[in-house]
Amino acid sequence: MVQVSPTYDVVIVGAGVGGGAMANRLAKNGAKVLLIERGTRLPREADNWSVKAVFHDKRYATTETWRDRMGAEFRPSTYYYVGGNSKFFGAATLRFRVEDFGPLQHEAGVSPAWPISYAELAPYYDIAEQWMGTHGTAGQDPCEPPRSGPMPHPAIGHEPEIEEIGRRLCEKGLRPFPLPIAVDRHPGGGCIRCGTCDGFACKLGAKNDAEVRLIDPALATGNVDLLLEAKVERIITDMSGKRVESIEVEQKGDRTLIKIGRLIVSSGAVNSAALLLRSANDKHPRGLGNNQSDQLGRNYMAHNNTAMMAVNPLQKNRVVFQKSMCINDFYLANSVAHYPLGNVQGLGKLQGGMLTANMKLMPEWLMSWFAERSVDWWIMSEDLPDPNNRVSIDTDGKIRLSYKPNNMVSHQQLVAHWTSVMRSLGYPIIISQKMDIKVAMHQCGTVRFGSDPATSVLDSHCRVWDIDNLYVVDASFMPSSTALNPSLTIVAQAIRTADHMIVQRS
Repeated sequence: MVQVSPTYDVVIVGAGVGGGAMANRLAKNGAKVLLIERGTRLPREADNWSVKAVFHDKRYATTETWRDRMGAEFRPSTYYYVGGNSKFFGAATLRFRVEDFGPLQHEAGVSPAWPISYAELAPYYDIAEQWMGTHGTAGQDPCEPPRSGPMPHPAIGHEPEIEEIGRRLCEKGLRPFPLPIAVDRHPGGGCIRCGTCDGFACKLGAKNDAEVRLIDPALATGNVDLLLEAKVERIITDMSGKRVESIEVEQKGDRTLIKIGRLIVSSGAVNSAALLLRSANDKHPRGLGNNQSDQLGRNYMAHNNTAMMAVNPLQKNRVVFQKSMCINDFYLANSVAHYPLGNVQGLGKLQGGMLTANMKLMPEWLMSWFAERSVDWWIMSEDLPDPNNRVSIDTDGKIRLSYKPNNMVSHQQLVAHWTSVMRSLGYPIIISQKMDIKVAMHQCGTVRFGSDPATSVLDSHCRVWDIDNLYVVDASFMPSSTALNPSLTIVAQAIRTADHMIVQRS
């Protein structure tokens, strides 16, 4: 076990966007922080941009397996590194809508209200965009929420093929806009607009992931220690059950206890819930924070996601950096349906080998031919919280992720409508693939925050209701998934929670 100090103000479990933002804000305000990560730093190497290494060999994904609701084991696409899943994210950094914070009627039910409003989170969105280095153009998104000023950096712009599609979409009455994206693409920046950004790690360090934008700046303060290859097995409370006393950490076969002042769990919606469940004791027999609501581990969400290739067999698409456009005309009630359908955004340019990794019966030469002639889209709809969609721990200690998709009528309508739009633009061949439970990049909801301890695990500042010094700050706090990428909202709420902790300490 690497030597650690006995006098940290805060210990953070997980070095992703939530833990990184918390460490950054607290350290810059003088707190002494220990940041614990079960993985290592991801090496910058040629395989970062290799389709074979990333998609076929799954070189960087965890080798552990979880079980689905029927008990079948699967290997999730989740990543244990400094920076967490953000090492492989597509860098889209959109704000949630004003309407997302209130009850919102969907075809399949009501998405619940949050305990805070958009207005309360808006100042922290401002900071989050600065920290993540968001590029975009304010005022063009048709349902964009109010903001105090422009985005930190101008939009990265479209390549000619995408510019032409945008022009033609406008002719059809749609309002495409530049996708807010966090890459180092400004004067002096390192981004080269390559074709291996979305779904890949960046070997140049030019994607603004949590390691680059949050954790390394936190370490530079001198107030943060980073403990690697260390897995927190359980959280130990004092005899009253009202305070965390220590954590049990396993590192390279050795186990030790680390004493806690305040503990922040930021391990992702699946692993954060699993840790609190594993930490059950006589005062918390159903897991930490689960005495009043029985909501711990429940309401798992990860979006209804479909990847689409729209193919024009007569014309090659020579675009390199394709993830630059977004369409929110169908996000709320719209001309296609009187309820929300979701979001459409450009997908990083697909390559044949990326698709055959999940479509075993399709020959790679054929998928490569399609990919050379396709425009590619990521279609995302909200899935609704369901208490039966949950994380639990089997008797042998393995994580079980029980999930049954919902709100699929809306998602299928959006996929069908976008199919018709693409065909009307001259793309007659449509290949789409619905993502399954293995795609856990947008996981959220398992440790929801709220205003009532009878229906939530956390209060509105992400503190566990019945444990004074335990917080959970990652996407698990979200009571709804919305239909947008969660990273920016995690960062914003982490800054808000950190500021609350700083005030409470002073």
